[in-house]
Amino acid sequence: MEINTKMNAADVAKTQMQVDSFNKSLAVNGRTSSQQLGKDDFLKLLITQLSHQDPLSPMENTEFIAQMAQFSSLEQITNMSSGFNRLASMLTNSEAVSIVGKTVDVATENGLIKGTAEAASRGENPHVVVNGTPYEMKQIERIYAH
Repeated sequence: MEINTKMNAADVAKTQMQVDSFNKSLAVNGRTSSQQLGKDDFLKLLITQLSHQDPLSPMENTEFIAQMAQFSSLEQITNMSSGFNRLASMLTNSEAVSIVGKTVDVATENGLIKGTAEAASRGENPHVVVNGTPYEMKQIERIYAH
């Protein structure tokens, strides 16, 4: 089976208009275009491909099944990535809470500061309060046992 990969000028212009329109709709909805395709983008491409296929020469079943398998894999990988991000956030929060009351060295612009971790904030980017100043967890260089 031979696949025609060339588009005529009218199809190129129509496709470019659709892409431009889609990119503008992303900007209007607060999203920005990205160089990475997500599962929604993959599904839109698949639907567009199906809706514009030649009715006299439709997509082979094996091609369609392969693309659906790719979509399913992409969705599972996306879900796993999201789960790993949540797990990493929980671990960082847990680490921040566990050092409260311990002596720590904090890396600052002016060098290392030694002090006791007085409090910890939780969230996506937890902070630890040392000597009355909040620092990001990535700034903690050493934790001393008492």
